[in-house]
Amino acid sequence: MNLSPSAPQPDPASPDPLAVQAHWRRAARQAEAPWLHGEIARRMGERLGWIKRQPAQVLEIGGWLGAGRSVLRAVYPKARLVAVEPTEALRARRAAQIDGRWRRWLGRAGEEAVHHLAADAPLPGPVDLVWSNLGLHWSADPQQAFAHWRAALAPEGFLMFSAFGPDTLRELGGLYRSMGWAPPAHRYIDMHDLGDALLHAGLADPVMDMETLTLAWREPADLLRELRGLGGNACRERPAGCRTPRWRARLEDLLAERLRGPDGRLQLSFEIVQGHAFQAAPKPVRGALATVSVDQLRDSARRVAKRSDSR
Repeated sequence: MNLSPSAPQPDPASPDPLAVQAHWRRAARQAEAPWLHGEIARRMGERLGWIKRQPAQVLEIGGWLGAGRSVLRAVYPKARLVAVEPTEALRARRAAQIDGRWRRWLGRAGEEAVHHLAADAPLPGPVDLVWSNLGLHWSADPQQAFAHWRAALAPEGFLMFSAFGPDTLRELGGLYRSMGWAPPAHRYIDMHDLGDALLHAGLADPVMDMETLTLAWREPADLLRELRGLGGNACRERPAGCRTPRWRARLEDLLAERLRGPDGRLQLSFEIVQGHAFQAAPKPVRGALATVSVDQLRDSARRVAKRSDSR
């Protein structure tokens, strides 16, 4: 009999770590980050104008896939930019983006660095801004990820992030359900739950927002190719084996039949959740609690009265 406590079971709705690793391997072989990642990075950059603080140190989580370097450099040209990547191959891809001449011209203020860090390794810090674009939904525990990022923030620093929301690929999910197939993606987390997770992780004043983008393709093969570039299916319930060419042809026929919009192109929705929150300044430490009896207070009052009468 084994009396040792059992290991905690993973959330069945969280992404399969093997699929996440496969996604990172594919991403490191891509010529560039997905177009959608670059577009969301641009939209996140527009929101940086809301924040009056000018960061001197910026930490970019998943910089190669996040496609945020050019945005962050444009908004904060003198900030020191540090990127962390989940694999060595992604670290190498992100490091290749650094222009040495640009760095030398800016001096130390514009330095850049890239690190490959294990998921639970302490992050470089303290920094004034932690930035994560479309990476949070690959985490098994977003609240834990927020706490990990918060530990790298300086007092009054801020976090800005984006992630897929639960309405992402809703048309494809409906098609899969109608065929009795496992979901085409793992469950993405609602923005209200992410806001709660920010608070529970110790961050302050969270602001959450959501928008839905509709992407369109001419052919089913183009749609499937782009979805694979965005990460593929990390659902734990997905079939373990490879699909047959016949199944692939059937899927393409269904996509062409059910996802065509009025303009004749295939359409899919992507819910984009964006949020930011702050590292609250440390509260002043209160002095030790002093206990004074009522008799001591009375004696003190009498002494004050006597001194007043003698003047």
